[in-house]
Amino acid sequence: MIAAAVVRNRERILVWEDHNPATGEVVAVPLAGGIEFGETGEQAIARELLEEIGATANRIHYLGLLEDIFDWGDQKRHEVFLIYDVQLKERDFYEADEVPVVEPDGTTYTARWRSLAEFSTSAKLVPDGLVDLIQNSPERPSP
Repeated sequence: MIAAAVVRNRERILVWEDHNPATGEVVAVPLAGGIEFGETGEQAIARELLEEIGATANRIHYLGLLEDIFDWGDQKRHEVFLIYDVQLKERDFYEADEVPVVEPDGTTYTARWRSLAEFSTSAKLVPDGLVDLIQNSPERPSP
């Protein structure tokens, strides 16, 4: 099970890009991570954000559950996501164009702010159903 953070900055959300090695398709992915044994989804989100970007989540609100079955590379994948709307304590994340992400294994990538409108036209936001979940959730105050 995966906990995913929808970090909003007005009409934009913080995502990173991944490339399907078999098709070359580019997808946008929210910051997320596995839920460890004995850990709640909220605890996993707080831990993952602190570990990966050094941010403190000062508000975590459950949005819903999404189940995604998809092909990635040459494999069929099946993942279950607990989706959370998250507000970060540190203001500088909202002012940055890019946020460096460091995984525990040392892998690095860059997260960027992208408009939700992009995901209805050219880009694909994953997991499937995330755009609708975000658009149908109550507005939370912007940071």
